Amino acid sequence: MYQSDSAQHPTRRSVLGYGSAAAATTLASCTTGASENSEKAWTGAVNGRIRHSVCLWPFEGSQWAWDLETLAGHAADLGLESVELLAPEQWPTVRKHGLTCAIAGNGMPAPPFMKGLNNPRYQASVIETTKQVMDACSQEGIPSVIAFNGYKWNDAEDPQSGEISLEEGARNTIAGLKELAAYGEEKGVTVCLEMLNTRDDTHPMKGHPGYQGDDIDYCADIIREVGSPRAKLLFDIYHVQIMNGDVIRRIRSMADLIGHIHTAGNPGRNELHFKQEIHYPSVMEALAESGYQGYVGHEFMPTRDPLDSLAQAVRLCDV
Repeated sequence: MYQSDSAQHPTRRSVLGYGSAAAATTLASCTTGASENSEKAWTGAVNGRIRHSVCLWPFEGSQWAWDLETLAGHAADLGLESVELLAPEQWPTVRKHGLTCAIAGNGMPAPPFMKGLNNPRYQASVIETTKQVMDACSQEGIPSVIAFNGYKWNDAEDPQSGEISLEEGARNTIAGLKELAAYGEEKGVTVCLEMLNTRDDTHPMKGHPGYQGDDIDYCADIIREVGSPRAKLLFDIYHVQIMNGDVIRRIRSMADLIGHIHTAGNPGRNELHFKQEIHYPSVMEALAESGYQGYVGHEFMPTRDPLDSLAQAVRLCDV
């Protein structure tokens, strides 16, 4: 059959025209699939491959000021299993809604990530306080407690006080985690070290300039050196995307080290919708395929109806 030259050899204009139409169609479907109104008819997590949790602080600190009772009620309705980063006195509230606390706070004064295990000035108090929380976790069946490297300055609140080197910070953190992990082996509680980004300085909870553990590979090496099944990584996808990227490859290569997951959209630490750059269904699929069986804690700061935002996050991650 005869074909014109244009049919045999598409022109740049025809290719661009087709590409524009296809892109428009794809964008429309993505927009519809992640629309802000599509969550209202959706009933909750159903697939069972991802164990959903949610952090209280972003919702409590939002303009909607949800308290724990409100968040726990909605979380239960959406099929989540946990509200996390809570103190022991808050656990009865989530228990009342049939939920648990997937990972506890470490009991340090806010912000708990400033004074960490990397600094000899604070390490003893961090360990003592964390062990107290671990005692409560053991009694109540809470699986994990959070840990932090801490800020790199000798005085965590004074950037002019001199810096702890990366090497010294790693040695100190390894020593502290070894003590906590040994205690966790007795108590049946896992300590999860969180990596945080230092790049975003637009908001005190979107980035943490001065935090020493701002490289997921650095933190992973620390966990490897600790060498205990009770010392794991808290792999925060938002923070890793900002500082390291290559999220799926890192999840696969660090699968044996990951003890907990956090989510949020980037940039902005807001919803997980199509306006941000992380494709969460793909990330969750890789996570599930890696054999991960822990919790995924949604830790985004809502910019619209929190219930719709949380429903959207669960739907996108419920692969």
